[in-house]
Amino acid sequence: MLIGERAEKGRNRGRLDIIRDVLSVALVEVRKTRIMYQANLSFDQLESYLKLLLAGGLLEREGNSMYLTTSKGQEYLQAYVKYLARCERVSQEIEQVVAERQALEGILQT
Repeated sequence: MLIGERAEKGRNRGRLDIIRDVLSVALVEVRKTRIMYQANLSFDQLESYLKLLLAGGLLEREGNSMYLTTSKGQEYLQAYVKYLARCERVSQEIEQVVAERQALEGILQT
């Protein structure tokens, strides 16, 4: 999944999506402005997420101005990929159940 790509088409990114985007950008040492632009965040949003991720140990500050995703942050990214795959499987299963229900309803109407 690309940075900024939504887990579901047609909806705004949620908190988990934004965290994924920030951590993905910072897989290599980057400055704050690169994160802001590549993760498509306002300055205030960026500050909020940097604070959250630094406090949680998912992101570390290198020197005065560089940021890097930690091993814990990399674990988050891997878990997020698994989460999205599971969401997709569940969504497909729900669609199948709905189709089966509609088929049953159709049998009743004939």
